[in-house]
Amino acid sequence: MSAAAPEGTGVHATAVVYGESGVVILGESGSGKSALALALIDRAKRAGLFGALIGDDRVWLRAANGRVIAAGAPHMAGLIERRCAGLQTAASEPAAVVRLCVELSGSNQRWPRWPASAEEIVEGVGLPRLKLDSAACATDNALAVDERLVLLTGDRAKDGGISLEQSAAVHKNSLLRLCGRVQGRLKPAPTTDG
Repeated sequence: MSAAAPEGTGVHATAVVYGESGVVILGESGSGKSALALALIDRAKRAGLFGALIGDDRVWLRAANGRVIAAGAPHMAGLIERRCAGLQTAASEPAAVVRLCVELSGSNQRWPRWPASAEEIVEGVGLPRLKLDSAACATDNALAVDERLVLLTGDRAKDGGISLEQSAAVHKNSLLRLCGRVQGRLKPAPTTDG
């Protein structure tokens, strides 16, 4: 007895959770969807973020309250095909809210060097779209996805930003240095006591 397919429209795609964002990776067979998914999961792990596979090669997309939900096939949970190596296992989640669609160019297509901002309409909901060149290595494409998600979510803490506590400490230290410089320039007031 097999598990029922998830709700929504089935698409030829791979999907992952990267940090707190669902990412759907579109592209023709052999364009590098699985390689990018594995690179994103690895990058998340190295950065101390959450990373997991939703589905490989076939995912279901559905609209819910103005958002797009991606779900994988229950009977394939945690399985991903690494080209020339076969099926492998990966940490998995059943579904996630999609924040970004990535479209890989495929072997016979190149994207413009400076593509215009684009939106992908999925199940009637507009999602940011990032077009990447399949000829680039998966780790470079994973970096591009990470950078786009930082821009979309405003998560600057992991992108070299500083936390509120760090900001307060920097401010306090700056004030102490300033006070020290001012005190060094002050001369004691002359006394009238002779």
